[in-house]
Amino acid sequence: MTLQQLEYIIALDKTRHFVRAAEMCGVTQPTLSAMIQKLEDEMDCRIFDRSSHPIVPTQVGEIIIQQAQVILFNVSLLKENVITQKGALSGSLMLAMIPTVAPYLLPNFISTFRHDYPDISLKVTEMRTESIIKKLQTAEIDMAILSTPLDDPKILEVPLYYEKFVAYISPNESIFSKEEISTSEMALDHLWVLEEGHCLRNQVFNFCHNNLHTSTYEAGSIDTLVKIVDVNGGYTVIPELHVDLLNETQKLNLRKIVRPEATREISLVIRHDYVREGLMNAVANTIKQIIPHHMLDARLKKFAIKL
Repeated sequence: MTLQQLEYIIALDKTRHFVRAAEMCGVTQPTLSAMIQKLEDEMDCRIFDRSSHPIVPTQVGEIIIQQAQVILFNVSLLKENVITQKGALSGSLMLAMIPTVAPYLLPNFISTFRHDYPDISLKVTEMRTESIIKKLQTAEIDMAILSTPLDDPKILEVPLYYEKFVAYISPNESIFSKEEISTSEMALDHLWVLEEGHCLRNQVFNFCHNNLHTSTYEAGSIDTLVKIVDVNGGYTVIPELHVDLLNETQKLNLRKIVRPEATREISLVIRHDYVREGLMNAVANTIKQIIPHHMLDARLKKFAIKL
């Protein structure tokens, strides 16, 4: 068994086509086919079902491919850790962000990170929390920025900052006249929320639990929620960092949420066996330059990340 063979089966799993997998790996199709066949013979099992079109992994093949991804991930970490110990940050970074964080971080994050760490190849993907956890488990991404806690013993969480929620209320609502809004005053039958699957939706319902109703309205993005309130009335709940994206008229519709104050924790998360401490600090240092100082985690302000 060789690392090259593991790369071949991962490529075939991604493409489900021998010719395209061979092109991805930079080898001829007969070479790739022969090497995969040799691996299957060595392991005395079939990794792929060749009778299916397109080709699919067998049940045992899926397990082998998942383990191969983790093995190659750890090999890449070993190589990159040696580079880090020599005092240089280079290599690649596969980073994911949840959709309710990405709009506020990504634009400045990309430009700042590329300026400060030009030798690191950065790829950022926006995905929901459930997908992020799966991608971390299969070593398809290096780290992610999302809302925590996750309560997963296989994932290490490093808090980056804490973000308050604020209410965005139509002038037509009775609670618009109040300077502050208690969660007990937030009837859910007037509330617009994100569609199922967004962690922010769950956080909204967690602090509005006192007034659960069966009728709710759903949208796909926070920007859409704001526009819906502008046109249709009602209210929604938005993260603190979204406030700067509002115009001056829209900012008049904001109200502070009290009793209790609504806040979410945003963290950098990695697999428990991740070793690239320097790369984590590169991400954290970039976040420090983007997020207002008062929102940053107190430990992050003073200390570097230590694994």
